[in-house]
Amino acid sequence: MRALNRSSWPVWGGALIAFVGLMVWHRMPQLSASTRFTSGYCLIGLIVFLAIYNPRKRLSMLPIGKASVWLTIHLVGGLFSLALFWVHIGSIWPIGSIDRALAALFYLVCASGVVGYAFQLWLPGRLAQSRPEYIYERIPAEVATIRAQVEKEVLAAAAESGSDTLGRDYLDTMAWYFARPRFFWNHIIGGRRAELWMERHVATIARYLNETERTHLVRIGQLGVEKRRVDLQYAMQSLLKRWIMFHVPLAAAMLALAFWHLIIVHVFAR
Repeated sequence: MRALNRSSWPVWGGALIAFVGLMVWHRMPQLSASTRFTSGYCLIGLIVFLAIYNPRKRLSMLPIGKASVWLTIHLVGGLFSLALFWVHIGSIWPIGSIDRALAALFYLVCASGVVGYAFQLWLPGRLAQSRPEYIYERIPAEVATIRAQVEKEVLAAAAESGSDTLGRDYLDTMAWYFARPRFFWNHIIGGRRAELWMERHVATIARYLNETERTHLVRIGQLGVEKRRVDLQYAMQSLLKRWIMFHVPLAAAMLALAFWHLIIVHVFAR
């Protein structure tokens, strides 16, 4: 989902007008004594509103607006909160241990949000090009099915040829590859390590096999190609699902520290 399209311009325009109005208000000399409090309240209110986006995604069945609109508002609100944060503290990096911890969490939340949005723009296209597409929760079962088929080929090769060369090689080397998804980050960057690893290994062991074992090795190589497709899907879908495991806890910690900051400010302001 893209947050930059024709339908999103009213949201961006409204945010820009709101920010210009806030800046004008913030620089009015007769209100200079209360601008820190007001900008702080506006900032924490905006952060709470942005935090609603995660439960809204979990309740997608409710008729409370399109997901694309909510994404646009979340992205625009995040950028607006960054600008409002700088207005509130008057600099990029504050003074004081609690304020610095809060700023660090705030920047980490912003950075993780940008990274997550980049993933949402980049990875779905690659997933669509990688066929067939597997359901994420079913991937462990798919890997187990492929592994069972490979082991069946290994046992058949031993029974038909009377040689255990392919079986011993499988236990020593190929079992590692078929045990679970491999080459995670190489799949993410679009590398070919898994393909080259399998091709090199098949070519090496083929020299020591008889004709019957080579027939089964060809089938194992085909299963290796299928396993590579599953691994690619696993890597990209994992990244799409797991980045939120960093973004949401960081946002929760930042929100908790923001409320603590608010309490401290009011205690010492008396």
